[in-house]
Amino acid sequence: MLIFNCTEAASQFFSRVQKGKAVTPVDFNPPSSTPEEDELGDLVEQWLVHAITVQRKHVLIVMHIETRYCMIIAGAKKADVAGFIQRFSERWIYGLMRHATQNDLFPWIDGELMQQRYELACSEHVFYKRRHRSAQKHIDEISWIFQDYAAEWGELPSDEYVAGRFDAQMNKFLRLNKVHKDYRAPDEEMIAHWLRAYSGQDEQGVQAACDRLKEVRRQALELERN
Repeated sequence: MLIFNCTEAASQFFSRVQKGKAVTPVDFNPPSSTPEEDELGDLVEQWLVHAITVQRKHVLIVMHIETRYCMIIAGAKKADVAGFIQRFSERWIYGLMRHATQNDLFPWIDGELMQQRYELACSEHVFYKRRHRSAQKHIDEISWIFQDYAAEWGELPSDEYVAGRFDAQMNKFLRLNKVHKDYRAPDEEMIAHWLRAYSGQDEQGVQAACDRLKEVRRQALELERN
């Protein structure tokens, strides 16, 4: 299940007025005050969603609370929940597959199992109006960077590929991970999470994949220096 914890701005974005009445998918009475207090379940993913306006267009910033992996949904249509879910799910899988391809991680990916579990995770979703202070600080930083980039480009990302490149750049930045009490790269954390939850890897397999990722990146840095 996908749990989207919405800030005040995101809650307003997903809501609309129809025949004088407010219509919203957002539940303003979540089961607990913080995402961490929710009951844990298999393939339950907690995300924080924030909405901003850039160049008069709606932009959603979505962050995975556990790994701090983020995605930018630019030019989003207000109150279009189905459109958001589609773009979100496609961008998430695209970003992970792109990352796996670039870092030679396919030996650790069970494609059939991954697809089954991914479809199961995305088959249900809920929206709660709920904050997460720590993740919000990271979202605010990404928001400032994105607005600077958009001003430099003179436009929002022209397509999902360009937006995905921005995602990839942001997810390389080290962020404080409160689970591990240190700074970690969100893309590496998401790959590890993905291999455990969606590809059936044990800790030995996850560690081997992460070691391979670090080796590929080390080789890339050496090539750049030479």
